[in-house]
Amino acid sequence: MKKLLLIGVGVLGLFVVMMVLVGLFAAGSYNHLVSLSQAVDSQWAQVQNVYQRRADLIPNLVSTVAGAAHFEKSTLVEITQARASVGQVKLDPNSAPTDPAKLAAFDQAQSQLSGALSRLMVVVERYPELSATENFRELQAQLEGTENRISVERRDFNTAVQNYNTAIKSFPAVFFAGFLNFHEKPYFAAAPNAETAPKVDFNF
Repeated sequence: MKKLLLIGVGVLGLFVVMMVLVGLFAAGSYNHLVSLSQAVDSQWAQVQNVYQRRADLIPNLVSTVAGAAHFEKSTLVEITQARASVGQVKLDPNSAPTDPAKLAAFDQAQSQLSGALSRLMVVVERYPELSATENFRELQAQLEGTENRISVERRDFNTAVQNYNTAIKSFPAVFFAGFLNFHEKPYFAAAPNAETAPKVDFNF
């Protein structure tokens, strides 16, 4: 009888130890997923930040270019409308989008703005007196730097999303990630027939 009791206590103790180990492992896996999800959200905030910087530069650019005599006003209208369309796509700046369609709409609006800026710079070639002004040159440099930064932040965002998506699809997280509300996040996709993010051409 005493022997059976000792065996029972031993089995119970082993069970408790196993449950503690499983609990610690599950907690570690959960914390790892939280960390990766936060990294995606943090990188999304950086993406939003550089896009906002570009949007903030555009009014100064339009104001500077509008002062040039006989400048094509339709180009400035296109820039202004593209910037306004970007503002109409509402996404949470602090949390990465989970809906691929919403991210695609955001990306499309930003790509249209990039295209409008690129066309503006081509038109500016016909106005050497404009491109020679210090204010315009400074805006060019800031926009060029911002476009480069956008490309970098998009790449880093996709890397963070890849790490997170890989983690939720890997063992053992694949068994509980969905239950704990960890779902796959969408990537930025390259524009059709393009291998790099759209950027403004400053080579006159």
